[in-house]
Amino acid sequence: MSRQASRDTAQEVAVRRLLFGWGLRYRKNAPVPGMPRRTVDILFSGPRIAVFLDGCFWHGCPDHATSPKANAEWWRSKLDKNMARDLETTEHLTAEGWTVLRFWEHESADRVAVSVYGRVRPGQAPAERP
Repeated sequence: MSRQASRDTAQEVAVRRLLFGWGLRYRKNAPVPGMPRRTVDILFSGPRIAVFLDGCFWHGCPDHATSPKANAEWWRSKLDKNMARDLETTEHLTAEGWTVLRFWEHESADRVAVSVYGRVRPGQAPAERP
């Protein structure tokens, strides 16, 4: 698990590159306000929007999640805790007035970036692809 990238994944970098090219400024891997040891992948503090790009395996994607055969009970417990922590984080941020956007790693970076842009700058379309 220590070799598994927890930040700056290919999807995160692709989404951030698009958003930055369209003129949006954000914080990356920022702490979740009021929750120590948790981070937001992309954070827009002005409009209070938190973007999470969740891995299918680690966060239990309904389409692509798999269950390891070896040590299955331990893994099931770990993955269930991850999903519970995701829900707790989302509920905390929502209660604090944040908009939480969650996307799966299998979603296209273009689609994710356009969706995020639409929430950060409602009613505007992003410029041509950078």
